[in-house]
Amino acid sequence: MTTVRQRKGGKVPEADEDQPSEEKNVKSEGKILSDHTGGKLWNILSLTVGGIVAIFLGLLTSIYVATLHENDLWFSNIKEVEREISFRTECGLYYSYYKQMIQAASIQQGLHGLVYDNKTESVRTINILERMNVYQEVFLSILYRILPIQQYLEPVYFYIYTLFGLQAVYVIALYVTSWLLSGTWLSGLLAACWYITNRIDTTRVEFTIPLRENWALPFFAVQIAAITYLFRSHLQPAQERLTLLAVFVATFLFSLTWQFNQFMMLIQALALFILDCFDILPTAKVTWLYIIQISGLLLVCALQFFNSMILGSLLVSFNASILIAKTIQKNLKKGSLLNRLGKLILHALLVSSLTLLVNKFIKKILNLESDEHIFKFLKAKFGFGATRDFDASLYLCEEAFGLLPLNTFSRLSDTLLFYVYIFVLFPMTVTAVIVALRNLSCSNQALEKMEECTISLKPDAAYNLIHTVLFGCLALSTMRMKYLWTSHMCVFASFGLCSTEVWRLILKCVRLYTSQRVMIKYLIPIITLLYILYKFWPGIMDELLELREFYDPDTVELMNWIKSNTPNTAVFAGSMQLLAGVKLCTGRTLTNHPHYEDKHLRERTKQIYQIYAKRSPEDVYRILRSFSTDYVILEDSICYERRHSRGCRLRDLLDIANGHIMDGLGENEPDLKPSLYPRFCEEIKKNLPSYTAHFTRVFQNKTFHVYKLAKHK
Repeated sequence: MTTVRQRKGGKVPEADEDQPSEEKNVKSEGKILSDHTGGKLWNILSLTVGGIVAIFLGLLTSIYVATLHENDLWFSNIKEVEREISFRTECGLYYSYYKQMIQAASIQQGLHGLVYDNKTESVRTINILERMNVYQEVFLSILYRILPIQQYLEPVYFYIYTLFGLQAVYVIALYVTSWLLSGTWLSGLLAACWYITNRIDTTRVEFTIPLRENWALPFFAVQIAAITYLFRSHLQPAQERLTLLAVFVATFLFSLTWQFNQFMMLIQALALFILDCFDILPTAKVTWLYIIQISGLLLVCALQFFNSMILGSLLVSFNASILIAKTIQKNLKKGSLLNRLGKLILHALLVSSLTLLVNKFIKKILNLESDEHIFKFLKAKFGFGATRDFDASLYLCEEAFGLLPLNTFSRLSDTLLFYVYIFVLFPMTVTAVIVALRNLSCSNQALEKMEECTISLKPDAAYNLIHTVLFGCLALSTMRMKYLWTSHMCVFASFGLCSTEVWRLILKCVRLYTSQRVMIKYLIPIITLLYILYKFWPGIMDELLELREFYDPDTVELMNWIKSNTPNTAVFAGSMQLLAGVKLCTGRTLTNHPHYEDKHLRERTKQIYQIYAKRSPEDVYRILRSFSTDYVILEDSICYERRHSRGCRLRDLLDIANGHIMDGLGENEPDLKPSLYPRFCEEIKKNLPSYTAHFTRVFQNKTFHVYKLAKHK
C-alpha cells in the first residue's frame, strides 16, 4: 500500500525574537530528545505487552485443544490399547515408530530397526527413515529416553503434549506475521482469536494428533513470519543474515516433517517468481529464498538416505530452472512496457520448458515413479480425461481430496472472517495489479523514479497477498489443503483491518480520507473482537464442558485377540487403515499400510484388496500367500460399504480395475463384463468347501472377520 511519511505541522514555525538563539536551540534539542526518549519507551512498552499477549494466546490455544482432546476421548481414563486405537489410519502408523523407538533395548537398536525394517511390509526390508517423514518421532523418542521424566510422564503424553505445544508456536507465528504487516499487535490479537474461533476449519490437531501436517504447519507459519520480516525495508546486514538463517531453519524443519512439503513450497516459489517478474520484490532476496528452498530440501534428501522422490520433485527442477534462466536472460527489467512484457513472456516460457526438461531428465536418470499416482489424480481431477487407474480413483473418491464444501464459507462468515478477508483482498489485489503495470511502465533512467513506482505496495504485504491467493486456489480445489489457507486467512484479514495503508486507500477511494479517520483501524478491530467474544465465548465454554468417552469395543476386542492368539511373527493382510492400528497395538507384521508414496506398495495394496473383489478363492489365496500372509482381516464396513456413492465404493473401484460390472442399479461402461466369480468377502462367510480348503475362520465379531490361511505344501 502507499507509504507516505508526513511531516508534523504544515509550515516551519518562526523564531521567537525575544529569546536568545542559543537558548532556543537548547530548548529545541531538549524537546527532540524528550520526544525520542518517550517514543522509545512507548515502543518498548508496546513490544513487551504485545509479546506477552502473543505468548498467552499461544499457550491458551495449546491448553484449549488439549482439553478438547481429553474431553472427547476421556484419554486419561481409557486403556492403553484404546489410546492407541484412537490414533486412526496413518496416525497410528507414525506413532508406532515412536513406540518402537521407546521400547527398543537401546537407541542404536531402535535406529537399526527403523533403517532395516521388515515388519512394515512383509517379505521386504525397507528403510523407514528414507520412506517416511518420521524424524520427529525419532527425535522425540530419544529426548524422552534421555530426560529424567519417565517416572512422571507416560510416553504417549510426552508425544501429544509436544504436538499441542507446537500449536502455541503456530499461533504465535500467525500473531507475529499479522503484527509485522500491520504495525500493531492488535492485529495479531485478532488473528489469534479468529484462528481459535474458526478451529474446525483452521486445524484438526485435537483428533488427528500424529498427522504430518500438525508437525509441519507450525514451522511453515514461522517461515512465513520470517519471510515477511525479510521483505521489510531498511534491514541491517546482520538482521538480514539472521532472518535468512531463520527462514532456512524453518524451511528445513517444515520439509523434514511432511512428505507434501515439495508441493507447498512449489506454490511458494511460484508466488516469489510472479512478484519478482513484476519487480515488486527485491530480486536479491528472492534469489536467496530460491537457494534456501533447494538447500533445505536437499538436506532433507540427504537425511532421508537420498530419497529419490525429493530429487525428482518439481520444486527442485523449478528453482534450478529459474536460477539458470536468470543467468541466460539479462536486463529483464529494462525497456518499454511492451518490450518488458515480451521479455517476461519469454522468461516464463523458458522457465516452464526448463522445469519440464530438468524434471523429466532427473526422473529418467533415477527411474522415479513414486509420485506418478499424484499426476494421474491431478489429470483426472481437472478434467483431462477419465481414468480407471485404481490409485488415482482412490484419491478422486476421497472427500478430503475433493472441492472445498460451500458450508466452509458460511462457518467462516459467522465469525466475520470471510467478509473481512474479501473486504481486504479486493482493494489489495487491485492495488497489486496497478503497481505491477506501473512497474513495467516505469522508466529505469532514474533510480528514484523506479523506487517511487515500487513503493506503493510494500514487499511484505505483496508477498502475503500472492501467498493467500495461490493457497486459496489450492484449498478451493482440494479440501485437505484448506488448513494452509484458512490459518493465513486469519493473518491477512486481521492485517488489512488494522492497516493504516489499507484504510487510507479505501477512504481515499470513497473520498472520505482524513488523517483522523484513519484511526478507524483501531475502532473496527476492537468492535470485531468484542463481537467475537460476545457471540462465541459461551459456545467455547459449553464445548469445554461437554464430556464424551472413547468407545470402539469391536476394534479393542480384535486387537486383544491378535495379541493373545497369534504368534509375534504372524503376517496380517487387510485394509491399509486397519493394519496401521494392528502394527501399533500388536506389533505384528503387515502386508500393506497407509503411507502410499511408493509404487511397489501401491501395487501390493491393489493386490491385497482383491479380498473385496470378485475373485476365486484360489486366486485370492495365491495372492495373499505370495506376501507370506498368515491371517486376513475382512471388514463388513468395506465389504458392504454405503458411505460412498456407487462408483466410488472400494469394491466398485476394484471391479472397474478388474474389468467387471459393478454391483447395484445403474449404468456400467460398455466394455465391462460380468465376473465368473462372486465377491470374495461375501462368499467366504458361507463356509463353502472351495473356501474352507484355503481359509479357516478363527475370529469374528459384529465388525471384523479373521481367517487363517492354510499352508499347503
